[in-house]
This record gives sequence, C-alpha cells and structure tokens, in this order.
Amino acid sequence: MNKLLQILVLLCATSVAWAENFVIEDIRVEGLQRISAGTVFNYLPVKVGDEMTDNDARGIIRALYKSKYFNDVQLEQQDNVLVIKVQERPAISSIELVGNKDMDSGELLKSLREIGFGEGQVFEQAMLERVELELERQYFSRGKYGVAIESEVTPLSRNRVAIRITMAEGVVATISEINIVGNDSFEQDELTTEFQTTTGSLLSFITKDNQYSRQKLSADLETLRSFYLDRGFVDFTVESTQVSISDDKKNMFITINISEGDKYKINEVRIAGNLIVPEEELFKLVTIPKNSVFSRKAITKSTENLTDRLGNDGYAFANVNAVPDINREENEVNLTFFVDPGRRAYVRRINISGNSKSRDEVLRREFRQQESAWISTEKVEQSKARVSRLGYFENVNVETIPVAGVQDQVDLDFSVSETPSGSLSAGVGFSQSDGIIFNANVTQKNFLGSGKHIRFGFNNSSINTVYSFGYTNPFVTVDGISQGFNAYYRKTDADEANIARYTLDAFGGDITFGVPISEDNRINLGLGYEHTTVDLPSRASDRITRYEEYIEREGDTFDTVTLNLGWSSDSRDNALLPTSGMSQSVNAEVAVPGPSLQFYKLRYKLNAYRPISDSLTFAVRGEFGYGEAT
Repeated sequence: MNKLLQILVLLCATSVAWAENFVIEDIRVEGLQRISAGTVFNYLPVKVGDEMTDNDARGIIRALYKSKYFNDVQLEQQDNVLVIKVQERPAISSIELVGNKDMDSGELLKSLREIGFGEGQVFEQAMLERVELELERQYFSRGKYGVAIESEVTPLSRNRVAIRITMAEGVVATISEINIVGNDSFEQDELTTEFQTTTGSLLSFITKDNQYSRQKLSADLETLRSFYLDRGFVDFTVESTQVSISDDKKNMFITINISEGDKYKINEVRIAGNLIVPEEELFKLVTIPKNSVFSRKAITKSTENLTDRLGNDGYAFANVNAVPDINREENEVNLTFFVDPGRRAYVRRINISGNSKSRDEVLRREFRQQESAWISTEKVEQSKARVSRLGYFENVNVETIPVAGVQDQVDLDFSVSETPSGSLSAGVGFSQSDGIIFNANVTQKNFLGSGKHIRFGFNNSSINTVYSFGYTNPFVTVDGISQGFNAYYRKTDADEANIARYTLDAFGGDITFGVPISEDNRINLGLGYEHTTVDLPSRASDRITRYEEYIEREGDTFDTVTLNLGWSSDSRDNALLPTSGMSQSVNAEVAVPGPSLQFYKLRYKLNAYRPISDSLTFAVRGEFGYGEAT
C-alpha cells in the first residue's frame, strides 16, 4: 500500500513538474551503486532526441518500479537534461536458515533461489513475507501446526542485507479424537476399521497414521460412504466435517456428522437395452438376488460382469449403466441395467514396447488374443497374465487404443518393463568335514532374450565334487511343447570325512517333455539315466561291512533308468510377485525293472495366493514327498 501511494504521489508531482515539453539532449542517472546505467536505459521508454511529455514521465516511473530494482524513483529537468534519481533496493548477501530439522537447508535454499529469493538477488520485503507464509504452509502439511517463523534483516555495507530465518518447528500434532455423530445403526469402531486416519497405535511412530492429512480424511469419508451404500443406506450423506486443534497446537479433534437414512432392499432387477447376448445368460452374471440388501459393491461387480461378457464377443467399448428407481415409501429399489454394446471391434495390430532384451516372439507366443480377430476381454486378460507369469518382466500393462477414423478397429499396446532374468553366485567356504569349499552357479531364464533356460552349477570340496548343467526350451514347437535336459557328474570320497573308506562316482542325465493340455495345465514326461560306481576297499569300516555281501553279489557298478510322469498347473497372476492364483505340481519317479536299483518317489508342491487387501496377500506354501526302495 505504501508503495502504491508513493507511486501515485510521484505521478502527481510529475504532472506538475513539466510546465512545458522539452527535447531531451541528455539523460543522466544518479544514485546507482550496483546496477549499471545501461540496465536503466534498457527500461526507459524514451531516448536522447525524443520530446519529453507528462505521459513519458509517468511511463519512466512505471517501468523503473516494475523492474523491482528500486525503492524510490524521482525525475528532474536541468535545462534540457533529464535527470533520473534512484534509490536501489539492497541485494541479498546471505541467507541463513536456523532450526529447520524437517527440511534440508540445501534443497530449501535452492527452491528459494528459483523463485527469485537467493544470494545476489534483489531483496524485497514482500517476497520475504511470501517465503514465510510458504514455509508455514509446508510445516502445516507435515502436521506441525505450532511452527513459529521469524525473519531478521540486517543491513550491510554497499547496500546489501543479511537475512536470517529462524524456524521453531514444534511437535507434530496428533489426532486425539475421531467422533462420528449420527451413527445409529453401527458402532463407531466398526465404521473406522478401514480408516487411514486413526488416533494411533503402537506402530504409529512408523506408520504416521495418527497424523492429520486432508487427503487421507477425504479418502476416509469416501470409505465411510461406501460402507453405508454397501449395506443398503441409499440416502446416506456426510453432512459436515469439523477439524479443530488444541491451544498448544499438539492435539487435533475430528468430528464427522452423518445422516444414515433408511435401509433399502432390492425389489426387482431388470436388464434393458440392446441385448445381443441372451437375457438369461446375462442374468446369470448379475449377483443381486431379489430381496437382498442394496449394495453398491454388488451393483458395480454385476456391471463389470456384464461389460466383460460383452467384451468377450468383441464389444470392447460396451457401456452398462445401473439405474436405481427408489421407492422411499416401501424402502425398496427397482434396479435396471441398461446395456449399450456399441460397435463390435476387431484387433488391427498388437504393439509391444519396453522389451529391450526379450524378443517379440517370446511375448507373442503367449498371446491368446490374435490380430485380425474380434477383440475379447477374456483373451486380452489371459495374454497379460501369461506374459506376467514368464518371470521376465516386472510390470505388464495393456491398453486398448481405438484406431483413428475407423469405428470397428482397435490396437492393443502391450508395455513391459524388463527385470533381470539371470543370476550369478560364487563362494568360498571352509568346514572341518569338507575342508575348503568352492562353488559357483549361473542361471539364465531368458538366454539372449529367447525365453530359453540355461543352468550351470559347480561345487568342489575334499569330499564332494559336483558339476551340473541344464537346458530348457519352453517352445520347442509352436503348440507350446517344452523340452529340457539335464546332465551331471558327482563324486563322493567318504574317507576324507573320516566316515568310512569308500568312494562313489556317478554321472547321469535326463530328458523331459512338457505338453500343455489346457490353458493352465501341463503333463510332463521324462526319462532319466544314472551310472554309479562304488569303490569299497577290502578293509572298509565296520559300519559298511554289511554292504560288502550285497556288492559282491550285485557288483560295484549300477545303472539306473527312471521314468518320470508329472502334472502341473499355474494360474498365478504374476511369477515374481503373485497376489492371486495357485501353482501346484505332482511328480512320480519310478526306476524301471532290470539290472538297476529299484525305487519310486512321489512329490507334491503347492503355492497358493489370495489377496486380503490392496497391499496384503495371504500365501500358503506346502510340499510333500514319499519314496521307497523295492
């Protein structure tokens, strides 16, 4: 306000000063300290040779004040010389921040400089006041409502100032009470169970759930609204919300005033519109029986079911709206689902992005939705799930894009983000029984982006030496038949462990085939072979003397041929971080009759996942095995 009055006074004075216009023969600027005369001339709307008028005087004053370099501007005429007298605003020499524990000084100073309040820049009192308000707002957003901010401006030589901003942060205000007024049908504890905002718990120092946030409270009010709408209270409203704080700025109190209204039941459910799918089939997808309590969640689920069903027939942009007809006298709702299938669309092109390592074919062979076919919501979701189960990608997203200028075509854009699919481990250890142990393992689940699996392992000590190699091609045929083989060599010298005087040499391998029998199920067939040689000295330990007779009778060389049969199923939504679905397998291994060791082994594995909430998943893992020599 003072600045405005000063400008008005100066403008009025200027209008009186020029009794007559004059031609400017020279311009002189007085009072400059840091700013050059050239900078001032750049802002002037006149130059030498121009005729000076009252309007020009007003324009000069406006331009120089607008530059924000000056606190005062005066104009004088000395003969035909225009004299401009200015008083510069001081420059900021330094900014010192004190007491800011919650905010980093470096980041804060950087932000201040970006808005024109930094060292070397022109000092404005109004800008300092805005900085104080913004700092206060930042602390309020962190729950520190008792913050006190004081600024001190110290004049220095050469028209400079030093600024010291002191922040007394105070403590975080915590929520002491949450009161819901008007809840006649439910206890408050039941209503606030799903609230993000709470009065605190033993873990609040970690979760910060007892700190006030306007965004969290808004989400909690929507949670409360959903709670009532899912239990029949069609007319439920939040009438008002009050948030207050104690005098010491340490405790907050939240009061939510609600109106429950009456409880409604479903009287009748109808389906109307363009029913391209038989009505009886659509009714099976509606999960709202007659006389059930009105539930927005059930209505939303039924709407999604109907939309997905239409999407499976190519109607990707079908629109289903549930319209309630409320009878407030009988507390009943007649519900009508209006179906608009829209135009049927087929997939023009499927685009893939983000697969910097994996080849396109690795993803495309998992697609169940094909190009030039009618789009199917179910097949698109199956394609997304199968790509996710590969384990090569951290995220898999798919977007349906209408083709410009065409009403019956869409493009599918699959975007993925690769995750490391290989691992390398190596180690050196020592134990009294094995001595020095060396081991190394290399696994690559997506070799050269081809989707093929390669494994190599090495373990060596004074007792055991093991080499192993494995290879799997998950698509040896276009139908998804997989092929894999494993080879290994193993040597054990028990004498080195002071257990007994014998050695075992074994090598072998196996070949397996996997045949898909349905979308999620496979049958696995395999054949294995192992050759084992036992070296048992004549002066063996008493503990293995009882085996000498067997070796003398059967020999010290054994060949074992095994048959493997298995079944596996995988319906998980993701291989890396599953949240739903199940993977399980059953395997049987039997040694074939003949000149080999006779045995059989059975094994069952289970991994099941079920989402409890958006951030919590319940998982069950189990394994069972049984074997017997015959």
